Order: sequence, then C-alpha cells, then structure tokens
Amino acid sequence: MAKLFAADYWIVLDDVQFTRRDYQHRARLASTPHPDRHQWLSIPTHLPHGRSTVIRDAVLVDPEWSRRRVMHMLAQHYGSCPDWPVLRNELDSVLVQFRQSDKTADVAEASTRMLLNLMGWEGRILYSSQLPARSERSQRLADLASVTRARGYLCGTGGARYLEVAPFEVRGIAVVPFRVPTKGLWEGGRTVSAIHHLMTHGIRAVSEELHAVASRHQMSVQAA
Repeated sequence: MAKLFAADYWIVLDDVQFTRRDYQHRARLASTPHPDRHQWLSIPTHLPHGRSTVIRDAVLVDPEWSRRRVMHMLAQHYGSCPDWPVLRNELDSVLVQFRQSDKTADVAEASTRMLLNLMGWEGRILYSSQLPARSERSQRLADLASVTRARGYLCGTGGARYLEVAPFEVRGIAVVPFRVPTKGLWEGGRTVSAIHHLMTHGIRAVSEELHAVASRHQMSVQAA
C-alpha cells in the first residue's frame, strides 16, 4: 500500500499469469486484540485456462458467497474499531463489484482503489494489457514505466531480487529502492492487510504516515 501511495502511476499487471499462492485473490487479516493471530480472507477463483490463465481472465467461483464472506469477516475482525463506520461506508464500492462483474481482478482492483482513495491518493491507474511492452520481466517493467515518462521506478524488496537495472538506465529512469519503516505503526505491515493498520491505528494516522513516506521517496526520485 505504501509503495502504491508513493507512486504517481499504478500500472495493473493484468496480463501476467495468475498465481494461486500469491495475494491476487486473498489477504491476511489479523485479530485486533491478538495481532499475531492471522486468518486468510480468500475469494475462491476459477482459472478457465488452467495454470496459464492470466489475471484478467480469472473468474469468481461464487460471487454472492464471496461478497457475504468479505463483509462478514471484515465486520467480525474490525467492527468494534472507531473508524469501522468510515470503512464500512466505502466498502460498498467493493461489494457492488461482486454483482457487477465475475472477474476476480475487478474485485481486487476495487478494494485497492478504495483504500487508496481513503488515504487521499491522487495518482492514475493504467493497465499493462493496454500498453506496449516486451515480455522479458525487467524489460516489460522498463517499457511500462517509460510510457508514463517516469523519472524513477519504485522497486520493492521482492523486485530487487530479480530486477535488471540496464533496461531502465537506457531510458533515463532511475531504479529507486523502496523501503518503509518496520516499527511502530508499520509493525507487521508485511504480513497482514493494510486494513488492519487502518482500523487499529486510525485512518488519519496511517494517512499521515503514508504521506510522509511518499514525500521521502519523491525526493529520492528527484535526486536520482
């Protein structure tokens, strides 16, 4: 969430392979009184083309059941939190997707967009399937970043393990390592959904932290 918030563009990789063991159709929720106790909130998903199915083609197995499960589990975990009424009001924009679309990607995007809007994100969303890009992993990301005329690409810890810098350098795009704090409000941020922190620390507090992190990384891009 912090990396998305710090970026001017979020390019949704909707034409890459769906990965069941990833977070494309699930997230971990943590108990408010016991934050070390986690529970998966998963949306059952069917892959019409088997393992080769790309993200935009994955479909919901039972949209109505999933809609009720999302509402029930979030209310169960965070219904007693002070900012729950605010989240519950915004959640309607996600719940309606279960009745308007049978695509898992549409629900995933709506939920992320809802959280970004809560934080006051002013960036733009694009889709890789609608943009010109080559297939090699680092080359693809460099091509997509170039479309936005980016000066910098925010690279998280996962991407840093495989990303090749050369395709970015030839386009004059700096690869900026993205790091966030791990203590205080940020503790546990790598293992559970951002919703947990919004509800336990408050939407305003998390928003202020995200703005501060975004500001630091924007300065890093400008200095690169």
